[in-house]
Amino acid sequence: MFQSHIGEIAALLVSLCWTMSALFFEKAGAKIGSLSVNFIRLFLGIIFLGITTLFLKGIFFPTDATLYQWFWLGLSGVIGFYLGDLFLFKSYMIIGSRTAALIMSLSPMLTSVISWYFLDEKLTGMNIVAILISMSGIIIAISNKKMRLNVSAKGLLFAFGGALGQSIGLILSKKGMGDYDPIAATQIRALFGLLSFGIMISVLGRWSKIAVAVKNTSSMKAVTIGSFFGPFIGVALSLFAIQHTKTGIASTLMALVPVFIIWPSAMMFNEKIKPQHIIGAIVSIIGVSLFFL
Repeated sequence: MFQSHIGEIAALLVSLCWTMSALFFEKAGAKIGSLSVNFIRLFLGIIFLGITTLFLKGIFFPTDATLYQWFWLGLSGVIGFYLGDLFLFKSYMIIGSRTAALIMSLSPMLTSVISWYFLDEKLTGMNIVAILISMSGIIIAISNKKMRLNVSAKGLLFAFGGALGQSIGLILSKKGMGDYDPIAATQIRALFGLLSFGIMISVLGRWSKIAVAVKNTSSMKAVTIGSFFGPFIGVALSLFAIQHTKTGIASTLMALVPVFIIWPSAMMFNEKIKPQHIIGAIVSIIGVSLFFL
């Protein structure tokens, strides 16, 4: 079972890694801001990835990649790491993280539809049922009675842009990567994401804020831990996952962060676990189990 479902297992591990990174990035972001966190996390991720490829392949940067791989993986980095995250954080400011997360839960379905056209990946009836049940569990877990019905159309568009960026970034990664090393492929994506944020910071004149953020010891510790689980282990595993299973299935399993984060978030930030969280988690687990039948 392990070998036949290695892609699905890797995607589940991605959710666990991204759960850890989300907690530490949230902690750091409250002190140094999301722009600083985004830039520093990608920089640290590139260092971690480079050390790993240096140990495994004898090269720090992926100089063995073809121009084809650099193009598609680089484009994936700009759309996924930069534009997707930029739209997502902007939507948080307009409609709030919970409403934005609901829109982001559309990402697995968007990934499935786009990969069907772009990569010719066809899902079985059971796959579609599993995706729908898993998405339902996520929506139940993050829904809230106090959520506003009349929300900003602009905020919804930004959240949808975040979901679309995440989906397209994943699909472009699969197209560009092929059977190339997922760790080196992740470094190419991170390099282009870092370059994009670097250009933005230069245009906005925010380098002084990055300098201040780097001097904040407690925040840097949180960002470093988050970068280890996020841009390093998590993203590399996500590319490994899409190499070994359909992109729509991998995207669904990687979208379970809102479910996995319930209990550790409650412990770290003293948040109350509600019945809807438990129900949503159970529904998602049922959906996930269908992928392994």
